[in-house]
Amino acid sequence: MDVRIVLNDRRKFVGILSILLVGGFLAVSLISYRVAHDSISEQIAVDTLPLTSDNIYSEIQRDLLRPIFISSVMAQDTFLRDWALAGEQEPEQLRRYLQEIQNRYDTVTSYFISEKSRNYYHPTGIVKKVAEGAPEDAWYFRTRDLPAGEEYEVNIDTDTADRASTTVFVNYRVYDYGGEFIGITGVGLAVELVKQLVETYQRRYGRQVYFIDRQGEVALHGDGFEGPLTIHQRPGLKRIATQILTSPSGSFSFRRGNRKVYLNSRLVPEFKWYLMVEQEEDPAERRLLKTLFMNLLLSLLVTGGVLLLAYLTIGGYQRRLEQMAATDKLTGTANRQAFEILFEQTVRSAKRKEASLSVVMLDIDRFKQVNDTYGHLAGDLVLRTVANLIRRAIRESDTVCRWGGEEFLLLLPECDLDHARKLAERIRSAVEARSIATGLDRVTVTASLGVAQYGHDELPAELLSRADRALYEAKGQGRNRVTLSKR
Repeated sequence: MDVRIVLNDRRKFVGILSILLVGGFLAVSLISYRVAHDSISEQIAVDTLPLTSDNIYSEIQRDLLRPIFISSVMAQDTFLRDWALAGEQEPEQLRRYLQEIQNRYDTVTSYFISEKSRNYYHPTGIVKKVAEGAPEDAWYFRTRDLPAGEEYEVNIDTDTADRASTTVFVNYRVYDYGGEFIGITGVGLAVELVKQLVETYQRRYGRQVYFIDRQGEVALHGDGFEGPLTIHQRPGLKRIATQILTSPSGSFSFRRGNRKVYLNSRLVPEFKWYLMVEQEEDPAERRLLKTLFMNLLLSLLVTGGVLLLAYLTIGGYQRRLEQMAATDKLTGTANRQAFEILFEQTVRSAKRKEASLSVVMLDIDRFKQVNDTYGHLAGDLVLRTVANLIRRAIRESDTVCRWGGEEFLLLLPECDLDHARKLAERIRSAVEARSIATGLDRVTVTASLGVAQYGHDELPAELLSRADRALYEAKGQGRNRVTLSKR
């Protein structure tokens, strides 16, 4: 009857546990999926996409802002200004200068347009004269008339010296030493080279990357870009175009067909363009759904394993708990509560059988100094080491207990006083000879031991009291010794 009750209780427990585990795993998986699904939008908009945008922006500063720096250096070059102010004599000198700039910095073109003569100087010579009203020369007058504080303009146009080539130009205003405008200089990069950089960003970060100007026109994009070349006509972007163009940076979301798209925009002041980085939600959603199914499958496997393990090991866990309750956590020896129960049983057995019984009380000498000098971790190591030395010395039928802070009590059934003394001496010698490594230091300790044999006409407490007095006699006689208690 008792066995059936135990089995029924175990099955009932496993049944309840299975319901809790399956229900818990299912609830946690579904809730986690929903929370992840709801939070992924915020994560992309607040963390992932802005970080990608920042990384791309940093690479733009490295890869694309170089021509702005070159143009700035040219605009401040004393040779260029002195040559223009001297009346533009010997154009060959300027031609060689522009050729040197083009060769040194590996640009596709370099140029200077004089406000006085309107000559367009190029490494190949004087290309033309710019004229107001000519559509192809509008860039010059637009740059010349920029508001105060804006010293350059970036634009994409055909190269005046090579009509078959589309180039990204950096047009920089040049002033004389009195601050009067005297012309425009600059360099150009091949659009194809810049497109390659954009495509590199896209491959590296897995996002759609392109640039728009302040009017919302797509200024630059890589291959694979589809749709209208203005955000005012692009699906989903039309309703937020004004917000994008009036904010130096922002995070947005919109729908393109049946897909949700996240967008991070950031003004690149040097180019006067907006960097646009887009990411679609669908890949992340598919990964989340796949993860949900994997979690559910894993949950079922884990649940089955846990239930099987629980069914087979409940008894083992109970025994383990009993052992933990009877064992000193630090040294692994019996604790005082368990020892007292065993001690009383052993004393009764020895008295009934008229067998010999001895106890040994051991105390580590000057243990407080170890703690004070080397720290409590070193003290713990000393306690464990001494406990291990005792266990190696005693018989399987003997018991060692941690009696106090640094005190151990040995219970030796069927052992007379002489044998107990010899055992105590072996333990004392082993402790004295042992060097204990504690980090960079080594610690040696000694032990004092008191030995007493049970008299069948005395109380158990009297036996322990005599062993304790013998221990203190050993300490009083100089420590590191074994002292016997004789009745």
